[in-house]
Amino acid sequence: MGVVMRWLLRLVGLVVVLALVAVVSIMMLPGDRIARIASDQISSLTGREVTMQGDTTVSFYPVLGISTGQVTVANAPWSDAGPMFSAQSLKIGVEPQALFGGDIRITGLEAVGPKILLERAANGAVNWEIGVEGVAPSGQSEGETAPAISNPLALTLDRALITDADLTYVDHGTGERIAMPGMDFDLRWPEYEGTATFDATLRPAGQPVQVSGHLDKVGNFIAGGVSALETTITAPGGNVTFTGRAGVQPQVAGQVTADLNDTARFMSSMGLAAPDIPKGLGRAMGAQADVTFTQDMRLALRDTTLNLDNNRLTGAADVMLGGDKPRFNAQLNAGALDLRGLSADDGAAGSAGGSTSGEAASSGWPKTPIDAGALALADGEIALVADSVDLGDFKVGKTRTLMTLTRSRMVFELRELQAYDGTITGQFVMNNRSGLSVGGDMAARGINLETFLTDAIDVSRFAAKADGDLKFLGVGNSLHAIMNSLSGDGAIKTGRGVISGIDLDRLMRSGDGTGGTTVFDSLGASFTMENGNLRNDDLLMTLPLAKAEGEGRIGLGAQDIDYLITPVLLEGENRRGLAIPVRIRGPWANPRITPDLEKAIDLNLKEEKEKLEQRVREERKELEAKAEEEVNRALEKELGVTREDGQSVEDAIKDRAEDALKEELFKLFD
Repeated sequence: MGVVMRWLLRLVGLVVVLALVAVVSIMMLPGDRIARIASDQISSLTGREVTMQGDTTVSFYPVLGISTGQVTVANAPWSDAGPMFSAQSLKIGVEPQALFGGDIRITGLEAVGPKILLERAANGAVNWEIGVEGVAPSGQSEGETAPAISNPLALTLDRALITDADLTYVDHGTGERIAMPGMDFDLRWPEYEGTATFDATLRPAGQPVQVSGHLDKVGNFIAGGVSALETTITAPGGNVTFTGRAGVQPQVAGQVTADLNDTARFMSSMGLAAPDIPKGLGRAMGAQADVTFTQDMRLALRDTTLNLDNNRLTGAADVMLGGDKPRFNAQLNAGALDLRGLSADDGAAGSAGGSTSGEAASSGWPKTPIDAGALALADGEIALVADSVDLGDFKVGKTRTLMTLTRSRMVFELRELQAYDGTITGQFVMNNRSGLSVGGDMAARGINLETFLTDAIDVSRFAAKADGDLKFLGVGNSLHAIMNSLSGDGAIKTGRGVISGIDLDRLMRSGDGTGGTTVFDSLGASFTMENGNLRNDDLLMTLPLAKAEGEGRIGLGAQDIDYLITPVLLEGENRRGLAIPVRIRGPWANPRITPDLEKAIDLNLKEEKEKLEQRVREERKELEAKAEEEVNRALEKELGVTREDGQSVEDAIKDRAEDALKEELFKLFD
């Protein structure tokens, strides 16, 4: 808008020069001569070649003025994109006393089909700076010092009407190109030091955008001063109004109000990217703020009120726009924040009941890509204080957090977070510097496990107060990828609690797992995470008559569980019954809880098993001895040997062989 305003001022100056030249000649020269003289004089004064084609006619009644054919104003010498300004026709009307000296009062200005090309060169030079009465010469960079204004423009304008104008802005340094066709302007400025009213229709994205309002003390504004300004922008999706003071430097101070019933549509109609705004963050938005904008591109917002859908926030903010990218600092306060729109199912699970939650769990985590490119758009910090925050999957109470964004890395520092009857402290990080990752280092104290696990994984059987610590890191561009890559470690411990729906004491002793309730005295465990799997080997749960140890895997990515709880009977407990280990296996939504009979045999019949094995060994030994005796008898009979008491068959055979050998040797000497 600043570029357009500066161009309009230059256009007004150009009209003044044309009016001066035309009025001086209007009584004594024919139309074509007037056009030629006017174009030559304007070219000399502006440093741009001006051409007028077609018939130039002079009128005396009812309006004193001239009408031209096509008019063009050349571009800056460094541009090769064609004329900076052209129009199909131009009409100028003046009051008769302008012929006799004094201020020029233009009763009418009409341009049909003008085409305006605004360019910024790679070195910063701009083509709309022309040599009109105190305006910088053609092509001069904005950073250079403009010559001082010598005299104010002695001009008033009853009405300027511009129809079907095309505006194109090109920045050769950044490659940015903006085209706004079909613009209409209606400007009324009856007194030079008085008020100008304006009504414009712009089409930055094809849809009409109305800009209307008034500017007080226009002469002071043109001279570089600050004047009162009121303007309203009305577009499909809502409207924005500013009431205050403004200058061309730029300088702005006043109050802004916004009433947007469709924020995305409003932004789209303004030629901006239409964001996919989660519900609760401003699909519909109302805003009010005291605004100050200074020459060093600093925007200050005070006494700010934001109504984002059904959420209301108040606070203040500072935004610095003069650097490579915006930097912000804001302090916001809120009551009850409803941010269920940030959850994967847009809050549907919370309202649909258990079946929806079960279906969501069985289908796995969403694989929709997460676009975290917005983390690179700005740097800064936001301090937020809220009475409560509903995130859909999680609900927290009093919240004090500081969000810091630096080079695509966002850190939420949890200074105070009351949640599930306890408190959570630590930090949560989103990092998109080289691919998206999320991580955290948090500590929880006094958490109500029943409500927390119900919200987190739709498990409502555990009721206890818990303390826990957690460090985690996940990488990926979707929630599915992040949950399946989770790594880290943590620990949890509780005091007395209840597990509903199952009596572990009865199940571990008799194998009966139908209903009941388990009351335990304490529970503690540590765990590690890798590739989306949580593993635990040291769970210890103490029950009134037993204790239970646990080990296994919880699939954070796969949303399943395979866990074994093994009972250990307390010393001195001699009631009859069996200790039955319990295996929990299956999806989170509907896990199977069954006795592990193989483990039960090993656990409960260990002594009986050892006695049976000993008996088998003894019986095998007896059988082996009997078999050996039968073999020896058969050998004695077959070989004709007789064993002495205590002598083995092998020794008897050996003695018999020696005796036979001796007999044969004696025969040799006979």
